[in-house]
Amino acid sequence: MRPTLTAILPCNDLDRTEAFFMRLGFRRENDTPNDYRMLADDFGGQIHLNPAVAGWLVPGRNPFGLYLYREDVDGLAAMFPGEILGSGAPSDKPWGMYEFALNAPDDLLVRVGWPTRLR
Repeated sequence: MRPTLTAILPCNDLDRTEAFFMRLGFRRENDTPNDYRMLADDFGGQIHLNPAVAGWLVPGRNPFGLYLYREDVDGLAAMFPGEILGSGAPSDKPWGMYEFALNAPDDLLVRVGWPTRLR
């Protein structure tokens, strides 16, 4: 075990949300209970999916967002054809990131990017 930070996300549909994050390279951790999902990737990222209290996540008004730093931005973007917000393709941003954005289940904003200067 090493010090880390884990996002705990409420979600309305555990299976749908888990499938979305699997497309981004996450997998379910062993011995995860079926009503609470613990996901991890090969880079130390962790996400826990927690069933939302009824009525807590309002469609179109999810206050949560995640930023996933990944070097292979284009490869991940290819996993989401037609689902990228905005221009539909990764691009260099004025804040120095090459990135794209997705609308994940429950209207969760997920940005995927890598510093432009490191590409």
